Amino acid sequence: MAIIKSLGIFMLAGLCEIGGGYLMWIWLKNDKPWWYGLIGALILVAYGVVATWQEVNFARTYATYGGIFIVMSILWAMKFDDYSPDRFDIIGAVVALIGVGIICYAPRGMGV
Repeated sequence: MAIIKSLGIFMLAGLCEIGGGYLMWIWLKNDKPWWYGLIGALILVAYGVVATWQEVNFARTYATYGGIFIVMSILWAMKFDDYSPDRFDIIGAVVALIGVGIICYAPRGMGV
């Protein structure tokens, strides 16, 4: 249950960072109204708060989030930017998820 809760927090944090960053991106690059940037900035602040809900330490939280961010960024781009990942994008995302799974969720015993 703890892993499911943790993954949910990572997903929410990812939506906040990618969503907020995307609003900033389209505000500045696509000449959207100023309030896109304001809402994006507020959502990015929410990301900073949501990330603190993780129970592991800062290093493991942010390392794991980095891998999840890779996958969520590809999915976001597929949905909103008509992006088609190639096999190297997919292989890289899988490798990142394996790595962060080990970092965050591997059982740790004495001396490890």
